[in-house]
Amino acid sequence: MMTGSYRFPADFVWGAATSAYQIEGSPLADGAGPSIWQRFAHTPGMMANGDTGDVACDHYRRFRDDVQLMRALGLKSYRFSVAWARVLPDGTGRINQKGLDFYSKLVDELLENGIEPNVTLFHWDLPAALDDRGGWLNRDIAHWFAEYAGVLFKALDGRVKRWSTLNEPWVVTDGGYLHGALAPGHRNKYEAPIAAHNLMRASGAGIQAYRALGKHEIGVVFNIEPKYPASNSAEDLAATRRAHAYMNEQFADPALLGRYPPELKEIFGDAWPEFPDEDFQLTKQPVDFVGINYYTRAVVRHDANAYPLKSVPLRQPNTTQTETGWEVYEQGLIDTLAWFKDRYGDMPLYVTENGAAFYDAPVAEGDVVHDPLRTDYLRKHLKALHKSIESGVNLKGYYAWSLLDNLEWSLGFSKRFGLYHVDFATQKRTPKASAKFYARVIESNGAALTD
Repeated sequence: MMTGSYRFPADFVWGAATSAYQIEGSPLADGAGPSIWQRFAHTPGMMANGDTGDVACDHYRRFRDDVQLMRALGLKSYRFSVAWARVLPDGTGRINQKGLDFYSKLVDELLENGIEPNVTLFHWDLPAALDDRGGWLNRDIAHWFAEYAGVLFKALDGRVKRWSTLNEPWVVTDGGYLHGALAPGHRNKYEAPIAAHNLMRASGAGIQAYRALGKHEIGVVFNIEPKYPASNSAEDLAATRRAHAYMNEQFADPALLGRYPPELKEIFGDAWPEFPDEDFQLTKQPVDFVGINYYTRAVVRHDANAYPLKSVPLRQPNTTQTETGWEVYEQGLIDTLAWFKDRYGDMPLYVTENGAAFYDAPVAEGDVVHDPLRTDYLRKHLKALHKSIESGVNLKGYYAWSLLDNLEWSLGFSKRFGLYHVDFATQKRTPKASAKFYARVIESNGAALTD
């Protein structure tokens, strides 16, 4: 294949992504309030190795140095999230100016280095004060979120031209309200649909607030994991359909179609509530783009004992698996983008997260950490993106996950996704070979994929 055959559109956005609790550290500094993740991480037995976000990557104090790492990569954009309780310690009401100032300074630093900020309002770290008032189970949270969003819009819109309301609401409800593996740690089939619905009501309210205050672009970010049947049996096909509706349509459908897929009533049974029609007028707000986070696929088999989907994913033999047990399967990204366009229409899309955890030693030796599997993962998925664009998908940009090794939620520091290695004992950053590769891709606008 000729050099240059992988060139991307001239205005394609090359970025990397992080989230607040995973990298910032200093979660209670300068008047910030606690979040549900602050509480969860300090609850014995909930986090691998007792890890917490108290220091994480110390980005709260080292953000200027980290922006220089982004500049060295040649990033056009940096996607980060705001810690709600850093700005509104009680979730509503009083503004913590020092917390707001941190994000204002970060945005200024990015712009001074030619990097466009892309801000996610909510990446899982709900203020603990709001959790005490019911959290995502309280219908008032749509108004609380709109108030919080308005504070950010008034302070930063203009300098920030691309916003997202939520990141991966499926993870919030599946991990936080159904299975209990993530904050706030609930295990309740009756709560999960309510939390999911209020997340989408909040997203809609946040978009409404932006239309009143903002002048640029706002969207929402979903994690999509394509589902493939283990066989052509009727049971496996039905199980695959349930898994797909539960993970991939439960949140995108109310946001983009104004309804839920019918399989959810089958999945949740008597735990599935009937929601008023006017709620869907709120959830279905016009968006300027959608972000898609893609990591892997699932091959699904029927299992009558599997809760609540009656389906289980099957590990695929003779495939490359990441440290999180995810199959490397770039065709799934092509299939995901094609499915999304077919179901929801030809809207601007961004791949807002994509990356892989592979083993890297805790302490880096030398000037570069060699990570051939991560480099191969990126190369395969970037080529898949190019194929999707050629097929007509309206793809505007790509954000590698993640800029830095960080706190992988309840897995602690045991899984490394970063382009830059972090020695958590010293906070030393060391580029990985995947970072060098990604920098060449960015500089050549894709042409380096042929190397």
